[in-house]
Amino acid sequence: MPRKHRRAHSSELPDVTRLANGGARRQTRRGREWFVREISAQRAEKVYRCPDCGLAIPAGQAHLVAWSAEHMFGDDAAVRERRHYHAHCWRLA
Repeated sequence: MPRKHRRAHSSELPDVTRLANGGARRQTRRGREWFVREISAQRAEKVYRCPDCGLAIPAGQAHLVAWSAEHMFGDDAAVRERRHYHAHCWRLA
């Protein structure tokens, strides 16, 4: 018996903004808009320094990467200036 196709509801459609920004979600932090993407422990291959606390984020530790959604020089400049944060540091700010 053929399968019936179900129409996707608007809530089931992919978030195009998220897809266009490498899976990042948009968030407001300290009155500014940011794109934020979670980095899993398996994908965390380098050591980074968290700009909030100044401590290292070791390789193998899950964390967040964020870049401005409203950079005055555009998206390319924003991505070049992205920063890696401890997940708890990002949540506390």
